[in-house]
Amino acid sequence: MDSNFSFLGGAGKTVIITGANGNLGSAVTKEFLNKGYKVVATVITEAMKNDFAPNENLEVQVVNLTDEEETNSFVQAVIDKYKKVDAALLLVGGFAAGDIAATKLEDIKKQVSLNFDTAYNVTRSLYAHMLQNNNGRIIFIGARPALNAAQGKGLVAYGLSKSLLFKLAEYLNEDAKGKNVTATVVAPSTLDTPLNRKSMPDVDPAIWVKPSALAEILEFVVNDKGSVLRETVLKVYNNA
Repeated sequence: MDSNFSFLGGAGKTVIITGANGNLGSAVTKEFLNKGYKVVATVITEAMKNDFAPNENLEVQVVNLTDEEETNSFVQAVIDKYKKVDAALLLVGGFAAGDIAATKLEDIKKQVSLNFDTAYNVTRSLYAHMLQNNNGRIIFIGARPALNAAQGKGLVAYGLSKSLLFKLAEYLNEDAKGKNVTATVVAPSTLDTPLNRKSMPDVDPAIWVKPSALAEILEFVVNDKGSVLRETVLKVYNNA
């Protein structure tokens, strides 16, 4: 395919990518920059800014997304600068193992803060802007343990926190019916990362999901080609 054709997919579009320096975030940021998007990426420390190669279409900001006021200020500053934000890819998250006996309420609160609050704060700040423009894509990263009780019973805090994203997406899509604003939940199985390879050396990583492959799916959702998608939950499991 002509490289110029694929580049046009994101030309002129501005996206926010949170957690942009993680294994998935790095792949997603690279994918969107390669497709011509303007990317506003978030990290949690100044040092993490050094994880990115310079790019004229990339802006990296340090934001504590668990802080509602700080997140509101960040989103409003992005809107003021770029005038229109076309999509938010909310990749910040955390993981915790533990069944019901091992999971304290504080464990659940920590996971909700990481996996739900960070997404909700950006969404709430950005959603009205998208409705006003009649244009926007919000993407949440779900998880199979939030959908599958057999897996979730050993990951109670994690699964519960991720389950909130599916319900939030339902509320947003119902509220935005008839408008060109959608919320999509993408639920991957195990990602093929160095940490997962090290922690599960007996598993063939070929059955897992490569971050680069997932990044391409996320770009499709945001691209005009994905405009027909509504109320979408994408289970990206490969053979895991």
